[in-house]
Amino acid sequence: MKTKLNIVLKFFIQNLEGFIWLFALLSLAFTYHTEEHYSFCVFNNLGFKYCPGCGVGHAISYFFHGEFAKSISTHPFGVVAIIILSHRIFTIFLNNNKTQYELNT
Repeated sequence: MKTKLNIVLKFFIQNLEGFIWLFALLSLAFTYHTEEHYSFCVFNNLGFKYCPGCGVGHAISYFFHGEFAKSISTHPFGVVAIIILSHRIFTIFLNNNKTQYELNT
């Protein structure tokens, strides 16, 4: 007999990628970027002036705070990243739960 803890742990492990993306979006939704900070960008740390991905995190954060114009001006693909990640999270949870349901029936 499976315990509730084993069922929850198995659900978490099967949907780990979805939880990671969900945590990433939620952390950007609850933070607000008002000042400069250390960048983890490899290109920026190597001294390059341009990186195609820099600003996406800030754009997502601005979008979640309702500053749509600032979001688009920071990085035009911030909204696209939100849509893609939301779709990915939804499909991970949907497909894993559908597979689990089919295995149990």
